[in-house]
Amino acid sequence: MKTPLRRIAAAAVAVAALAVTGTACSDSGTANADQLTVGFVVDPSWAQIPVAADTGLFDKHDVDVKVVNFQSGVEALQAAAAGQVDITTAADVPTSAALTRTPTLRVIADGSRWEGSRIVARRSAGINTVADLAGKSIGTPLGTSAAYYVSNALAQNNIKAELVQVAPSAIVTAATQHNVDAVSIFQPYQAQTIKSLGDDAVTLSGGTYNQHSLFVATEPAVTTKGKAISAFLAALDDAGTALAQHDKAATDAVAKATQLDPQLLDTVLGEFDFTLQLKPDLADKLAELGAWAKTQKSIDPATQLPDYAKFLDNQFLPEAGRS
Repeated sequence: MKTPLRRIAAAAVAVAALAVTGTACSDSGTANADQLTVGFVVDPSWAQIPVAADTGLFDKHDVDVKVVNFQSGVEALQAAAAGQVDITTAADVPTSAALTRTPTLRVIADGSRWEGSRIVARRSAGINTVADLAGKSIGTPLGTSAAYYVSNALAQNNIKAELVQVAPSAIVTAATQHNVDAVSIFQPYQAQTIKSLGDDAVTLSGGTYNQHSLFVATEPAVTTKGKAISAFLAALDDAGTALAQHDKAATDAVAKATQLDPQLLDTVLGEFDFTLQLKPDLADKLAELGAWAKTQKSIDPATQLPDYAKFLDNQFLPEAGRS
């Protein structure tokens, strides 16, 4: 008999997990302007953050950064809307919804693109192909990029399955205890699920979605902390270079943050393009995702979607990322 799934409320992990203190300033106003509180979804999609924190890149660029961990972009965006962080990480799917509710937020960078999304199914549930998902239960955190990925894959293949709400931290348990037949989840939980299922794991691809991993800033931060935001993104740009070069210290920093095995992580990191950018066509992608979110009621179906282009603000990016 399957164990009932429990909804697990996502909470921020202790700030001390990745708190970083840079150069102190004697003037308190200046110190505040030079300090950033950053929400970090613990996911290799934003690997630049732990790399910059652990290898001294925030210090190098003279920016004080306090990092607060979150389980998903949905919770992190809620913190940004409440003014609890200056900048947060979030994938494109929850961002498209959040911008309709908090139009003062601004997308300041597309931190990485990931083409490694997969549905992880159990062979013991009789699943070997995407077609075998018909009528099965698929665990995923609803309203996230992972939910969109599986919904898109099912639609592309004209398959109907049951999507079950499972918090990211409960995904591995849901899969290994056979509470669901398959899961759709972002990293690091995807790799952890595959490892935990072992020979019972079947990884399936499908659909047309590739994740954009964004950095979203609040209006007060954009207005009063522009210098710090520019320095923050410059540090992340350096971190992205280290990741692209498979620098060991960079990989070790991400392994520490995500608790993934360094050897496994090296493969996972190779799935990402960590080039900081903000291309105009992201607005069209956000509109497409917003339309889907309305069908899922992550956005009120009566809501008129905004012009997402007005939310893209590339002024803080290093010059190479602005074109």
